[in-house]
Amino acid sequence: MTATAQESAELTRVSLIEIVIPVRNEEKALARNVHRLRDYLVRNFPYPFVITIAESGSADRTREVGEGLAAQLSEVRFVSFEARGRGLALRHVWGTSRADVVSYMDADLSIGLEGFLPLIAPLASGHSDFAIGTRHARGSSVQRSLLRATLSRTYNLILRVVLGVRFSDAQCGFKAGRREVVQALLPAVQDDKWFFDTELLCAVQRQGLRIHEVPVDCLDDPDTTVVIGRTVVDMLRGVAGVAGRRMRGAFGAPLPSHLRRLGVPVAPGRRFLRFAVVGAASGLLHVLLYLLFAAVMPVLAANAVALFLAAVFNTAANRRFTFGVRGRQDVLRHQAKGLVAFLLGLACTSAALLAAGPQSGRAVELAVLLAGDALASLVRFALLRHWVFGPRRGRGRGGKGRGR
Repeated sequence: MTATAQESAELTRVSLIEIVIPVRNEEKALARNVHRLRDYLVRNFPYPFVITIAESGSADRTREVGEGLAAQLSEVRFVSFEARGRGLALRHVWGTSRADVVSYMDADLSIGLEGFLPLIAPLASGHSDFAIGTRHARGSSVQRSLLRATLSRTYNLILRVVLGVRFSDAQCGFKAGRREVVQALLPAVQDDKWFFDTELLCAVQRQGLRIHEVPVDCLDDPDTTVVIGRTVVDMLRGVAGVAGRRMRGAFGAPLPSHLRRLGVPVAPGRRFLRFAVVGAASGLLHVLLYLLFAAVMPVLAANAVALFLAAVFNTAANRRFTFGVRGRQDVLRHQAKGLVAFLLGLACTSAALLAAGPQSGRAVELAVLLAGDALASLVRFALLRHWVFGPRRGRGRGGKGRGR
């Protein structure tokens, strides 16, 4: 990495807001747009700021233009990287920043600058943890090609279906975050290219942090250097990677206790409703597996195997959805305790099958299984709530593993 002498002087003070502009082969418009951004902020922005031009892998005069801007303007600094990647540039600059709030915007300034203060203000006040501009909310004004609009909508739909995200626009190049939160979550982000900020957003949401959305005005640059086909492939690969890590319980990073937000406790009635939904799903799984195994083994053995697999699913699902426990910590301990509920269910259903007799038929067998599951569920809920997922002695408020 290279840096101008201006950088050293700039880093000796703490800037409240740092605006990163990742660039590659942007020599034509870089000077004009940096002057435009700097002049707008000087006239309209109430917070002290520094603009960081983060160049990576350019083959034109972008580096020379950036160095010249940093030498000319006191609010501008320039850093350069040999390797390519928007995420790589953001990771380094955000990871070493001393600002209270870090942000970035695309070099073409396609997003209206009037949205920048609404983007930053909730973060500077502490109200929110991350903020994004959105082109998909009421109040946004967007002029872009049909192809890019369709790709953006489709991509965000995929994120909602596959990863369950709640934010509306993952791709908009207009984002900001509280520096402490961003730096704490950077280890959870593996991508160093176009998927970087989407992956970071997923990590923010997974921690139950607050994401603020700002409707923006957008006028796409027809001279963009983005290669759409390759970017789409990178994005889909990133979605698949995060989905796989989430399934393995390997997505996320520990968040210091002072950065966590206290979620609203789940009401007992709502928690029981979630438990009932999970119970219905695991009961159906139990019955389906029983029908499968009963064709090749005795009914009591088929019931034991089917119920064991359903119990593992039940404990895992209740852990996540009913009691809000995330991460891999204590997974085996929770499953081991859940086996007590399994043994209870096994006793109830086995006794019911024996009482029904060997000539009862499949319909009667399924009826008694469901009745046994229902009886065991009443005790299972109490066990899960007060023992399996209940508070452990000696666990402080900053204990790990609880989500919202």
